[in-house]
Amino acid sequence: MTMLGEAKRSGRWLELDWPSLVAGSVAETEESSGTGAPAERPETVPLRAGSHPHEVRQWLLARSLFPAKWINRLFSIGGIGWNGDKLRLLAFPPLDPKADPIYRMALQPSRSAAPDVLHEDDFCLVLHKPAGMPVHESSPGQRGTLGEAAARHMLEKGDPLTIRHVHRLDDDTSGPVLYAKNDLAQWRLDEAMRLKRIDRHYVAVVQGRLAKAAGKIDLPIGKDRHHRARRRVSAGGEPAVSHYEAIADGRQFTIVRVKLETGRTHQIRVHMSHIGHPLLGDALYGGDSRVLPHQALHGEKLLFPHPWTNASMEARAPWPDWLEKLARSAIRRSK
Repeated sequence: MTMLGEAKRSGRWLELDWPSLVAGSVAETEESSGTGAPAERPETVPLRAGSHPHEVRQWLLARSLFPAKWINRLFSIGGIGWNGDKLRLLAFPPLDPKADPIYRMALQPSRSAAPDVLHEDDFCLVLHKPAGMPVHESSPGQRGTLGEAAARHMLEKGDPLTIRHVHRLDDDTSGPVLYAKNDLAQWRLDEAMRLKRIDRHYVAVVQGRLAKAAGKIDLPIGKDRHHRARRRVSAGGEPAVSHYEAIADGRQFTIVRVKLETGRTHQIRVHMSHIGHPLLGDALYGGDSRVLPHQALHGEKLLFPHPWTNASMEARAPWPDWLEKLARSAIRRSK
């Protein structure tokens, strides 16, 4: 994405400066050829501002600037055009809120407080999900989801785009959730997830005091055939890797930071329970729920490559009150 040049949103269109785009293309192909001369390209038609959209499509596809499926879709709906020497791509088509199920719910009065916005730009949105709020519906028509809150946020901005979550958190886990605000962002962020370029850092409070201050848990996780809602460490499960580091000790608990290499359902809860330290409040996996009515797990930080610029982005979610309270009663480790 180094040769995309200047770009700016104009309503439903993404406008790219054509001279900069072409100049960037020449510079990049010369560099990739290793000779200082332009590398061969499969198309021969010289392009200039105002060229036919079919020729522009071929030019863009030859350079793999965007997902081929996206460019072909834009071409099929008339989504490639010109505004002077600006190449226009229909990147931000608005939805009809009354025709979309999640937006129809968002048009109704909210049943919960609006989550904080941790980051927002034309391509992505990061919301701070509170504990107790599901990311998406578990049954048709369920109200009070983070998805509904995201749609309501877009309505309040007067910008009803198609927004989709890139990852999820358990209902009772708080922290940042990343949303893509158009198809291009969705494809690129999904690819970043597959390539493990999106990092999620958590803070958990586990029962007992850990013998090792830091460690790696590399144990596969599968479904528990005896309990529908549970997962368990299983030789036939999917690979799962968690890294933990203790940062504070209480009298009967330890506060740990956890980084995931994989994103299996209930991964931190399963791994910590398996080594004998279930999360405080996590009754499903053996934790004591008398002190806290939900698992003591908070998404502290989210790192992701920006879907347009590829810049490294960071979204931090402040510690919730229950975690601050436990931290105040603990003794911090030197790290």
